[in-house]
Amino acid sequence: MTISTHSVSTPERAPAAAGGGIVSSGVELDVDEFGPNFGAEIRGIDVAAASDDEVRAVRQALIDYKVIVLRDQQIDDAGHIDFGRRLGDLTFGHPVWNSGDVPGEVYSLDSADDGFADVWHTDVTFMPRPPMGSILRPVVLPRNGGDTNWADAELAYRSLSEPVRRMIDGLTAVHDGNRAFGYYLKQRRGGRGNTWDGEEVTELVPVSHPVVRIHPETGRKSLFVNPGFTSHIEGVSEAESRGILDLLYAHLTKPEHIVRHRWRLGDLVLWDNRNTLHYANRDYGDTRRVMHRITLRGDEPIGPA
Repeated sequence: MTISTHSVSTPERAPAAAGGGIVSSGVELDVDEFGPNFGAEIRGIDVAAASDDEVRAVRQALIDYKVIVLRDQQIDDAGHIDFGRRLGDLTFGHPVWNSGDVPGEVYSLDSADDGFADVWHTDVTFMPRPPMGSILRPVVLPRNGGDTNWADAELAYRSLSEPVRRMIDGLTAVHDGNRAFGYYLKQRRGGRGNTWDGEEVTELVPVSHPVVRIHPETGRKSLFVNPGFTSHIEGVSEAESRGILDLLYAHLTKPEHIVRHRWRLGDLVLWDNRNTLHYANRDYGDTRRVMHRITLRGDEPIGPA
């Protein structure tokens, strides 16, 4: 499969063409870029009727752009899951959260049940094999507010100074799901969560991941820490850990590393969970917001040799 991406303007690729570009995989995808570095809307795709070539092109576009938006998709949970399965293997919706009367692959984020994501995070990094990617669609939207923001962790790594990159290349960090879900698992689930990677989750054991992750499909480096789940850096003092993480978080969330999406019903948004973080604005008061997410099975993060 050959993919041409005239419109991507990262240093590894050709300069952007005015007005967007074309991704080709036996078919052509109409691409409207969010910005000069990552994120794009792909127009003209109906995921419910997409050909195999179109699905392969969408997946390649996900690798190239990191965040892609498909508008006007008239699908339900079953259609959401079917499309996800054409892109890769699916995980259970969440390691511990009970999403109620939805298929097991669906994680329902309902603001009426504390379903908020108003902290920068990468999905499920507190497990040994975090998801490769996520696919999110709105079910109930507030009249306004509730936008989602993504940060490009690859661009953020690349724009660090060389001495800082050398310092962090060999570091590892601990990711701990207890901070967000430990009480819920023990008190509301009675210590019995869901099945993740073939095993029932009964406790959230902190895991170590490299601070800098090598993308398994592109070979490029990105920052792999996040305020939602990273507790500390191993092998340094608490003060040093806090200082390094604060530096990286401030750098990750610089405006030039971020794109923002305003939701409307019918949207389907995919992102590469291996080199992005995201944040959902909690600016809609008591209005209800319900989002359904599925996740693609990932692999164990690997750092620089």
